[in-house]
Amino acid sequence: MLLNEPEALGGYTLFSKRGSTTIYLIDDRGSEVHKWELAAGVLFARLLENGNLLTIPRKDMHVREVDRNGNTLWECTQERLHHDALKMPNGNVLLLSQQPKTAEEAIAAGADPDFVDTDGLMVPHVIEAKLIGRANCEIVWEWSAWDHLIQDVDPSKANHGVVAEHPELIDVNFRLSSTTAASKHWAHSNGLDYNPELDQIVLSPRHFSEVWIIDHSTTTAEAASHSGGKSGKGGDLLYRWGNPRSYRAGTADDQRLFWQHNPHWIAPGLPGAGNILVFNNGAEFADLSRGYSSVDEIAPPVDGASYRLNPDSSPAEPVWVYTAATPSDFFARYLSGAQRLPNGNTFICDGPRGMLFEVTPSGKTVWKYINPLTSNGPLSQPYCCIRFSIYPLGIERHGES
Repeated sequence: MLLNEPEALGGYTLFSKRGSTTIYLIDDRGSEVHKWELAAGVLFARLLENGNLLTIPRKDMHVREVDRNGNTLWECTQERLHHDALKMPNGNVLLLSQQPKTAEEAIAAGADPDFVDTDGLMVPHVIEAKLIGRANCEIVWEWSAWDHLIQDVDPSKANHGVVAEHPELIDVNFRLSSTTAASKHWAHSNGLDYNPELDQIVLSPRHFSEVWIIDHSTTTAEAASHSGGKSGKGGDLLYRWGNPRSYRAGTADDQRLFWQHNPHWIAPGLPGAGNILVFNNGAEFADLSRGYSSVDEIAPPVDGASYRLNPDSSPAEPVWVYTAATPSDFFARYLSGAQRLPNGNTFICDGPRGMLFEVTPSGKTVWKYINPLTSNGPLSQPYCCIRFSIYPLGIERHGES
Protein backbone atom coordinates (compact mmCIF):
# COMPACT_ATOMS: atom_id res chain seq x y z
CA MET A 1 0.00 0.00 0.00
CA LEU A 2 1.40 3.38 -1.00
CA LEU A 3 -1.37 5.80 0.03
CA ASN A 4 -4.67 5.70 1.92
CA GLU A 5 -6.05 9.15 2.75
CA PRO A 6 -9.27 9.87 4.70
CA GLU A 7 -10.97 11.16 1.51
CA ALA A 8 -10.70 7.71 -0.08
CA LEU A 9 -13.82 5.57 -0.37
CA GLY A 10 -12.40 2.58 1.47
CA GLY A 11 -13.77 -0.90 0.97
CA TYR A 12 -12.33 -3.56 -1.27
CA THR A 13 -10.67 -3.88 -4.67
CA LEU A 14 -10.73 -6.81 -7.11
CA PHE A 15 -7.91 -7.28 -9.64
CA SER A 16 -5.85 -9.84 -11.50
CA LYS A 17 -2.74 -10.09 -13.66
CA ARG A 18 -3.48 -10.68 -17.34
CA GLY A 19 -3.61 -14.37 -18.11
CA SER A 20 -3.34 -15.35 -14.45
CA THR A 21 -5.43 -18.14 -12.97
CA THR A 22 -5.79 -16.15 -9.74
CA ILE A 23 -8.03 -13.16 -9.05
CA TYR A 24 -7.33 -11.19 -5.89
CA LEU A 25 -9.49 -9.23 -3.46
CA ILE A 26 -7.68 -6.72 -1.24
CA ASP A 27 -8.88 -4.32 1.43
CA ASP A 28 -8.15 -0.59 1.53
CA ARG A 29 -4.82 -1.29 3.29
CA GLY A 30 -3.65 -3.57 0.50
CA SER A 31 -4.09 -6.79 2.47
CA GLU A 32 -5.42 -9.87 0.68
CA VAL A 33 -8.85 -10.90 1.99
CA HIS A 34 -9.87 -13.44 -0.66
CA LYS A 35 -8.69 -14.93 -3.92
CA TRP A 36 -10.24 -17.04 -6.66
CA GLU A 37 -8.20 -19.90 -8.12
CA LEU A 38 -9.45 -20.75 -11.61
CA ALA A 39 -8.66 -23.59 -13.98
CA ALA A 40 -7.48 -21.29 -16.77
CA GLY A 41 -5.98 -17.82 -17.07
CA VAL A 42 -8.60 -15.10 -17.47
CA LEU A 43 -8.99 -12.52 -20.21
CA PHE A 44 -11.32 -10.52 -17.98
CA ALA A 45 -13.64 -10.81 -14.99
CA ARG A 46 -16.68 -8.87 -13.79
CA LEU A 47 -18.10 -9.01 -10.29
CA LEU A 48 -21.81 -9.94 -10.14
CA GLU A 49 -24.38 -8.81 -7.60
CA ASN A 50 -24.26 -12.20 -5.85
CA GLY A 51 -20.51 -12.06 -5.30
CA ASN A 52 -19.72 -14.50 -8.10
CA LEU A 53 -17.48 -13.66 -11.05
CA LEU A 54 -18.28 -13.55 -14.76
CA THR A 55 -15.14 -14.57 -16.64
CA ILE A 56 -13.79 -15.32 -20.09
CA PRO A 57 -10.72 -17.61 -19.91
CA ARG A 58 -7.85 -16.32 -22.03
CA LYS A 59 -7.52 -19.37 -24.27
CA ASP A 60 -11.07 -20.55 -24.98
CA MET A 61 -14.48 -19.35 -26.11
CA HIS A 62 -16.51 -19.78 -22.93
CA VAL A 63 -18.05 -17.13 -20.74
CA ARG A 64 -18.52 -18.55 -17.27
CA GLU A 65 -19.98 -17.68 -13.90
CA VAL A 66 -17.83 -18.98 -11.06
CA ASP A 67 -18.68 -18.94 -7.36
CA ARG A 68 -16.47 -17.68 -4.54
CA ASN A 69 -14.61 -20.98 -4.48
CA GLY A 70 -13.85 -20.89 -8.21
CA ASN A 71 -16.43 -23.52 -9.14
CA THR A 72 -18.14 -23.09 -12.54
CA LEU A 73 -21.91 -22.63 -12.14
CA TRP A 74 -22.68 -22.30 -15.85
CA GLU A 75 -20.91 -21.60 -19.10
CA CYS A 76 -21.89 -20.33 -22.53
CA THR A 77 -19.79 -21.15 -25.57
CA GLN A 78 -19.56 -18.75 -28.51
CA GLU A 79 -16.82 -18.53 -31.11
CA ARG A 80 -14.44 -15.58 -31.19
CA LEU A 81 -15.45 -13.95 -27.92
CA HIS A 82 -13.43 -10.80 -27.65
CA HIS A 83 -12.52 -8.82 -24.55
CA ASP A 84 -15.86 -8.29 -22.83
CA ALA A 85 -19.18 -9.69 -21.63
CA LEU A 86 -21.79 -8.68 -19.07
CA LYS A 87 -24.89 -10.06 -17.37
CA MET A 88 -28.06 -8.22 -18.36
CA PRO A 89 -31.01 -7.43 -16.06
CA ASN A 90 -33.09 -10.14 -17.80
CA GLY A 91 -30.49 -12.79 -16.94
CA ASN A 92 -29.09 -13.06 -20.46
CA VAL A 93 -25.43 -12.37 -21.24
CA LEU A 94 -24.25 -9.68 -23.63
CA LEU A 95 -21.10 -10.72 -25.47
CA LEU A 96 -18.57 -8.87 -27.57
CA SER A 97 -17.39 -11.00 -30.46
CA GLN A 98 -15.55 -10.78 -33.77
CA GLN A 99 -17.16 -11.80 -37.05
CA PRO A 100 -14.62 -13.00 -39.63
CA LYS A 101 -14.95 -11.90 -43.24
CA THR A 102 -12.68 -13.15 -46.01
CA ALA A 103 -10.60 -10.80 -48.11
CA GLU A 104 -12.96 -11.47 -51.02
CA GLU A 105 -15.99 -10.57 -48.92
CA ALA A 106 -14.34 -7.40 -47.67
CA ILE A 107 -13.44 -6.24 -51.19
CA ALA A 108 -16.96 -7.01 -52.41
CA ALA A 109 -18.25 -4.81 -49.57
CA GLY A 110 -16.18 -1.91 -50.91
CA ALA A 111 -12.96 -2.25 -48.95
CA ASP A 112 -9.92 -0.95 -50.78
CA PRO A 113 -7.85 -4.03 -51.73
CA ASP A 114 -4.73 -2.23 -50.46
CA PHE A 115 -6.32 -2.06 -47.00
CA VAL A 116 -7.35 -5.70 -46.76
CA ASP A 117 -5.20 -8.29 -45.08
CA THR A 118 -4.94 -11.68 -46.77
CA ASP A 119 -6.85 -13.03 -43.76
CA GLY A 120 -9.68 -10.57 -44.40
CA LEU A 121 -11.37 -8.47 -41.71
CA MET A 122 -12.59 -9.10 -38.18
CA VAL A 123 -15.85 -7.20 -37.72
CA PRO A 124 -17.30 -6.01 -34.37
CA HIS A 125 -20.23 -8.24 -33.45
CA VAL A 126 -22.49 -8.02 -30.38
CA ILE A 127 -24.47 -11.06 -29.22
CA GLU A 128 -27.17 -11.44 -26.59
CA ALA A 129 -27.39 -15.06 -25.46
CA LYS A 130 -30.01 -16.76 -23.31
CA LEU A 131 -28.69 -19.33 -20.88
CA ILE A 132 -30.11 -22.85 -21.14
CA GLY A 133 -29.16 -25.05 -18.21
CA ARG A 134 -25.56 -25.17 -17.04
CA ALA A 135 -23.72 -25.61 -20.33
CA ASN A 136 -25.77 -24.22 -23.20
CA CYS A 137 -27.01 -20.91 -24.55
CA GLU A 138 -28.79 -19.61 -27.62
CA ILE A 139 -28.46 -16.33 -29.47
CA VAL A 140 -31.62 -14.23 -29.05
CA TRP A 141 -30.34 -10.92 -30.49
CA GLU A 142 -27.31 -9.77 -32.42
CA TRP A 143 -25.81 -6.76 -34.15
CA SER A 144 -22.95 -6.61 -36.63
CA ALA A 145 -21.02 -3.62 -37.94
CA TRP A 146 -21.03 -5.46 -41.28
CA ASP A 147 -24.65 -4.41 -41.85
CA HIS A 148 -23.87 -0.69 -41.43
CA LEU A 149 -20.97 0.03 -43.78
CA ILE A 150 -20.33 2.80 -46.27
CA GLN A 151 -17.50 3.36 -48.74
CA ASP A 152 -16.60 5.85 -51.48
CA VAL A 153 -13.76 3.93 -53.14
CA ASP A 154 -15.55 1.82 -55.75
CA PRO A 155 -19.02 2.67 -57.13
CA SER A 156 -19.30 -0.86 -58.52
CA LYS A 157 -19.11 -2.42 -55.06
CA ALA A 158 -21.66 -2.62 -52.26
CA ASN A 159 -22.19 0.17 -49.69
CA HIS A 160 -21.15 2.99 -52.02
CA GLY A 161 -22.11 6.49 -50.88
CA VAL A 162 -20.87 9.82 -49.57
CA VAL A 163 -19.17 9.09 -46.25
CA ALA A 164 -19.48 12.66 -44.95
CA GLU A 165 -23.26 12.58 -45.41
CA HIS A 166 -23.72 9.42 -43.34
CA PRO A 167 -22.17 9.63 -39.86
CA GLU A 168 -24.58 6.88 -38.82
CA LEU A 169 -22.62 4.44 -41.02
CA ILE A 170 -19.11 3.01 -40.68
CA ASP A 171 -16.47 3.67 -43.32
CA VAL A 172 -15.00 0.28 -44.19
CA ASN A 173 -11.89 2.07 -45.48
CA PHE A 174 -11.18 4.29 -42.50
CA ARG A 175 -7.67 3.88 -41.12
CA LEU A 176 -5.97 6.17 -38.60
CA SER A 177 -2.56 5.36 -40.02
CA SER A 178 -1.05 3.65 -43.01
CA THR A 179 0.63 1.28 -40.58
CA THR A 180 -2.73 -0.50 -40.14
CA ALA A 181 -3.55 -0.60 -43.83
CA ALA A 182 -3.28 -4.38 -43.96
CA SER A 183 -4.53 -5.22 -40.48
CA LYS A 184 -7.45 -7.61 -40.17
CA HIS A 185 -8.33 -5.88 -36.90
CA TRP A 186 -9.83 -2.97 -38.79
CA ALA A 187 -12.18 -1.83 -36.02
CA HIS A 188 -10.74 -3.75 -33.06
CA SER A 189 -13.26 -3.37 -30.22
CA ASN A 190 -12.25 -3.81 -26.61
CA GLY A 191 -15.30 -3.11 -24.45
CA LEU A 192 -19.05 -2.69 -24.21
CA ASP A 193 -21.68 -1.57 -21.72
CA TYR A 194 -25.47 -1.73 -21.56
CA ASN A 195 -27.87 1.01 -20.41
CA PRO A 196 -31.18 -0.62 -19.38
CA GLU A 197 -32.99 2.72 -19.07
CA LEU A 198 -32.19 3.71 -22.66
CA ASP A 199 -31.96 0.09 -23.91
CA GLN A 200 -28.74 1.01 -25.67
CA ILE A 201 -25.22 -0.37 -25.95
CA VAL A 202 -21.94 1.53 -26.06
CA LEU A 203 -18.95 0.00 -27.87
CA SER A 204 -15.26 0.85 -27.96
CA PRO A 205 -13.78 0.39 -31.48
CA ARG A 206 -10.22 1.16 -30.47
CA HIS A 207 -8.81 1.47 -33.97
CA PHE A 208 -11.35 4.19 -34.79
CA SER A 209 -10.50 6.07 -31.55
CA GLU A 210 -14.23 6.48 -30.97
CA VAL A 211 -17.09 5.24 -28.86
CA TRP A 212 -20.26 4.12 -30.65
CA ILE A 213 -23.80 3.89 -29.28
CA ILE A 214 -26.34 1.51 -30.84
CA ASP A 215 -30.01 0.69 -30.19
CA HIS A 216 -30.73 -2.59 -28.43
CA SER A 217 -34.53 -2.19 -28.57
CA THR A 218 -34.56 -3.53 -32.14
CA THR A 219 -35.27 -7.04 -33.28
CA THR A 220 -32.32 -8.86 -34.81
CA ALA A 221 -33.77 -8.16 -38.26
CA GLU A 222 -34.12 -4.46 -37.44
CA ALA A 223 -30.58 -4.40 -36.02
CA ALA A 224 -29.35 -5.47 -39.46
CA SER A 225 -31.33 -2.67 -41.13
CA HIS A 226 -31.58 1.11 -41.03
CA SER A 227 -34.99 1.41 -39.38
CA GLY A 228 -36.86 0.12 -36.35
CA GLY A 229 -36.42 0.18 -32.59
CA LYS A 230 -37.13 3.10 -30.24
CA SER A 231 -34.78 5.29 -32.23
CA GLY A 232 -36.32 4.39 -35.58
CA LYS A 233 -32.78 3.92 -36.94
CA GLY A 234 -32.41 0.17 -36.67
CA GLY A 235 -28.80 -0.83 -36.10
CA ASP A 236 -27.21 2.35 -37.46
CA LEU A 237 -25.00 4.29 -35.07
CA LEU A 238 -27.07 6.56 -32.84
CA TYR A 239 -24.05 8.49 -31.62
CA ARG A 240 -20.28 8.47 -31.97
CA TRP A 241 -17.69 10.50 -30.12
CA GLY A 242 -13.96 10.89 -30.20
CA ASN A 243 -12.72 11.23 -33.75
CA PRO A 244 -14.81 12.99 -36.41
CA ARG A 245 -12.21 12.18 -39.07
CA SER A 246 -13.77 8.71 -39.15
CA TYR A 247 -16.80 10.23 -40.88
CA ARG A 248 -15.01 13.07 -42.70
CA ALA A 249 -16.20 15.80 -40.33
CA GLY A 250 -12.96 17.12 -38.88
CA THR A 251 -9.20 17.16 -38.77
CA ALA A 252 -6.59 15.74 -36.44
CA ASP A 253 -7.10 18.80 -34.22
CA ASP A 254 -10.66 17.66 -33.52
CA GLN A 255 -9.65 14.20 -32.30
CA ARG A 256 -10.40 13.61 -28.62
CA LEU A 257 -9.92 9.85 -28.10
CA PHE A 258 -6.73 7.89 -28.70
CA TRP A 259 -7.08 4.09 -28.54
CA GLN A 260 -9.47 4.22 -25.60
CA HIS A 261 -10.71 1.43 -23.31
CA ASN A 262 -13.63 0.73 -20.98
CA PRO A 263 -16.40 3.20 -21.98
CA HIS A 264 -19.45 2.81 -19.76
CA TRP A 265 -22.41 4.76 -18.50
CA ILE A 266 -22.03 6.05 -14.96
CA ALA A 267 -24.66 4.15 -13.00
CA PRO A 268 -27.79 5.75 -11.52
CA GLY A 269 -27.25 7.20 -8.07
CA LEU A 270 -23.59 8.02 -8.68
CA PRO A 271 -22.23 11.52 -9.33
CA GLY A 272 -22.39 12.08 -13.08
CA ALA A 273 -25.07 9.41 -13.56
CA GLY A 274 -25.98 8.97 -17.21
CA ASN A 275 -22.70 10.36 -18.50
CA ILE A 276 -20.11 8.11 -20.13
CA LEU A 277 -16.72 7.54 -18.53
CA VAL A 278 -13.89 6.35 -20.76
CA PHE A 279 -10.19 5.63 -20.24
CA ASN A 280 -8.42 7.65 -22.94
CA ASN A 281 -5.10 5.85 -23.37
CA GLY A 282 -3.50 8.57 -25.47
CA ALA A 283 -1.58 6.21 -27.73
CA GLU A 284 -2.18 4.72 -31.14
CA PHE A 285 0.79 4.24 -33.42
CA ALA A 286 4.18 5.81 -32.97
CA ASP A 287 3.37 8.66 -35.32
CA LEU A 288 0.02 9.47 -33.69
CA SER A 289 0.69 9.10 -29.97
CA ARG A 290 -0.69 11.90 -27.81
CA GLY A 291 1.89 11.01 -25.19
CA TYR A 292 -0.29 10.93 -22.07
CA SER A 293 -3.45 9.28 -20.75
CA SER A 294 -6.61 10.79 -19.32
CA VAL A 295 -9.97 9.74 -17.94
CA ASP A 296 -12.72 11.59 -19.80
CA GLU A 297 -16.33 12.02 -18.74
CA ILE A 298 -18.65 12.97 -21.59
CA ALA A 299 -22.31 13.98 -21.55
CA PRO A 300 -23.90 12.72 -24.78
CA PRO A 301 -26.64 15.10 -25.96
CA VAL A 302 -29.42 12.54 -25.60
CA ASP A 303 -33.07 13.49 -26.08
CA GLY A 304 -35.17 10.45 -25.29
CA ALA A 305 -33.71 7.75 -27.52
CA SER A 306 -32.15 10.23 -29.96
CA TYR A 307 -28.88 12.14 -29.97
CA ARG A 308 -28.01 15.58 -31.27
CA LEU A 309 -24.70 16.15 -33.03
CA ASN A 310 -23.00 19.53 -32.92
CA PRO A 311 -23.65 21.56 -36.11
CA ASP A 312 -20.09 20.90 -37.31
CA SER A 313 -20.23 17.29 -36.03
CA SER A 314 -17.14 17.85 -33.88
CA PRO A 315 -17.05 16.18 -30.45
CA ALA A 316 -18.45 18.14 -27.54
CA GLU A 317 -15.83 18.76 -24.87
CA PRO A 318 -15.75 16.39 -21.88
CA VAL A 319 -17.47 17.65 -18.73
CA TRP A 320 -14.62 16.30 -16.55
CA VAL A 321 -11.08 15.16 -17.31
CA TYR A 322 -8.37 13.67 -15.15
CA THR A 323 -4.72 13.97 -16.17
CA ALA A 324 -1.56 14.01 -14.09
CA ALA A 325 -0.18 17.41 -13.07
CA THR A 326 2.57 16.68 -15.57
CA PRO A 327 0.48 14.84 -18.19
CA SER A 328 3.25 12.55 -19.41
CA ASP A 329 3.63 11.13 -15.86
CA PHE A 330 0.38 9.22 -16.45
CA PHE A 331 0.64 7.28 -19.70
CA ALA A 332 -0.94 3.83 -19.99
CA ARG A 333 -0.62 2.87 -23.65
CA TYR A 334 -2.95 -0.15 -23.46
CA LEU A 335 -5.41 -1.97 -21.15
CA SER A 336 -6.68 0.20 -18.25
CA GLY A 337 -10.01 1.61 -17.09
CA ALA A 338 -11.81 3.93 -14.69
CA GLN A 339 -14.84 3.87 -12.41
CA ARG A 340 -16.95 6.55 -10.69
CA LEU A 341 -17.41 6.00 -6.95
CA PRO A 342 -20.32 7.01 -4.69
CA ASN A 343 -18.22 9.66 -2.92
CA GLY A 344 -17.64 11.44 -6.25
CA ASN A 345 -14.07 10.20 -6.55
CA THR A 346 -12.87 8.19 -9.54
CA PHE A 347 -11.01 4.87 -9.31
CA ILE A 348 -8.41 4.38 -12.06
CA CYS A 349 -6.50 1.31 -13.28
CA ASP A 350 -3.18 1.93 -14.99
CA GLY A 351 -2.88 -1.52 -16.58
CA PRO A 352 0.69 -1.53 -17.91
CA ARG A 353 2.15 -0.38 -14.58
CA GLY A 354 -0.24 -2.40 -12.41
CA MET A 355 -1.11 0.78 -10.51
CA LEU A 356 -4.56 1.30 -8.99
CA PHE A 357 -5.45 4.69 -7.58
CA GLU A 358 -8.37 6.89 -6.55
CA VAL A 359 -8.62 10.61 -7.28
CA THR A 360 -10.97 13.34 -6.07
CA PRO A 361 -12.92 15.52 -8.53
CA SER A 362 -10.09 18.07 -8.26
CA GLY A 363 -7.54 15.42 -9.25
CA LYS A 364 -5.95 14.76 -5.86
CA THR A 365 -4.75 11.17 -5.40
CA VAL A 366 -6.16 9.79 -2.11
CA TRP A 367 -5.55 6.03 -2.49
CA LYS A 368 -2.85 4.14 -4.37
CA TYR A 369 -1.77 0.52 -4.68
CA ILE A 370 0.76 -1.07 -7.05
CA ASN A 371 0.21 -4.71 -7.93
CA PRO A 372 3.29 -6.66 -6.77
CA LEU A 373 2.73 -9.09 -9.66
CA THR A 374 3.44 -6.41 -12.25
CA SER A 375 7.05 -7.50 -12.64
CA ASN A 376 5.72 -10.70 -14.18
CA GLY A 377 3.41 -8.93 -16.62
CA PRO A 378 0.67 -6.28 -16.78
CA LEU A 379 -2.72 -6.34 -15.15
CA SER A 380 -5.58 -8.05 -16.88
CA GLN A 381 -8.10 -6.07 -18.88
CA PRO A 382 -9.59 -3.10 -17.00
CA TYR A 383 -12.71 -5.06 -16.06
CA CYS A 384 -10.56 -6.82 -13.46
CA CYS A 385 -10.14 -3.66 -11.38
CA ILE A 386 -13.29 -3.07 -9.31
CA ARG A 387 -13.97 -1.23 -6.05
CA PHE A 388 -16.88 -2.12 -3.76
CA SER A 389 -17.84 -2.82 -0.13
CA ILE A 390 -18.71 -6.20 1.39
CA TYR A 391 -21.36 -6.68 4.05
CA PRO A 392 -22.37 -9.87 5.93
CA LEU A 393 -25.38 -10.44 3.66
CA GLY A 394 -23.64 -9.83 0.36
CA ILE A 395 -21.95 -7.23 -1.79
CA GLU A 396 -22.88 -3.62 -2.45
CA ARG A 397 -21.46 -2.75 -5.86
CA HIS A 398 -19.97 0.65 -6.43
CA GLY A 399 -19.64 0.15 -10.21
CA GLU A 400 -17.06 -1.51 -12.41
CA SER A 401 -14.02 -0.50 -14.41
